Amino acid sequence: MKAKVSLICTLFLFLSAVAIGQKKVIPKSIIQRSALISKYHDSKELSSMPKKELLELCIERASVITKTLPYVALATKPGVTMIDLGIPDESDYRKLLDDQEEGTTTYLELTTNFQRKILPYADKNRLIAAILFYENILKSLHEFEEN
Repeated sequence: MKAKVSLICTLFLFLSAVAIGQKKVIPKSIIQRSALISKYHDSKELSSMPKKELLELCIERASVITKTLPYVALATKPGVTMIDLGIPDESDYRKLLDDQEEGTTTYLELTTNFQRKILPYADKNRLIAAILFYENILKSLHEFEEN
């Protein structure tokens, strides 16, 4: 009797470990979740902001565009996965997406570092114009999705 109980317990423990230990592949979003901005601004609102805040907005918008623009033919908003687009969720395609994400991250690190050192020399009005331009691109991307 003890042998049966021990065997059943061991079997149950083994099956539990296997069930918990399985790696679940969660479909990855084509566009990173961080590719969103919280608010669009107008010229008057931007004019009242300090330059340091404008710098951050400019960097953020350039980053969101970089994370979105390469995927316009597939999607324009975060949350769309390869499965949603009919792309097989296979290791080769996941690796391609991971490599692309890694390249984008490296590019953004270099670009953001450059911008943080160089953009403070920009004229405030040019920063405002750049932010408005970036925001118009982002609005256009959302309109593109509707077509």
